[in-house]
Amino acid sequence: MNLKINSRHVEVTPAMRTHLEAGLSKIRKHFDHVIDASAILIVDNAKEKDLRQGAEITLHLKGRELFAEAHHADLYHAMDAVVDKLERQVAKHKEKIQDHHHEKHFE
Repeated sequence: MNLKINSRHVEVTPAMRTHLEAGLSKIRKHFDHVIDASAILIVDNAKEKDLRQGAEITLHLKGRELFAEAHHADLYHAMDAVVDKLERQVAKHKEKIQDHHHEKHFE
C-alpha cells in the first residue's frame, strides 16, 4: 500500500510517518484490498484548543474510497482517532462485500 502524507503548518517527522504507517497496518490486517492511502496532517489556529490539530485520511479501495477526519489537542491522538474511524468503515465495507447468501435446500 502506498502512503502519501501531506501537511499544513507542520513538518512531518519520521516518528509521525511510522506512527501513521503502524495504524494503517492494522487496517491492512483486516482488509488487504487497500490500493493506496493519502493523509493530511493539519495544525490550525482554531479558537478551541481541543480542535487545533487534525488528521484526514482517504483510503482508496477497489471501486470505493473511504474518508475520515479527526481533531484533537494532540496530533498523535488525532491520528489514532482517524485510524479507528477508518477501521470501523473498512469492517462495514468488508461485511457488505462478503457473500452472505447460503445455498437454500428445497425439499
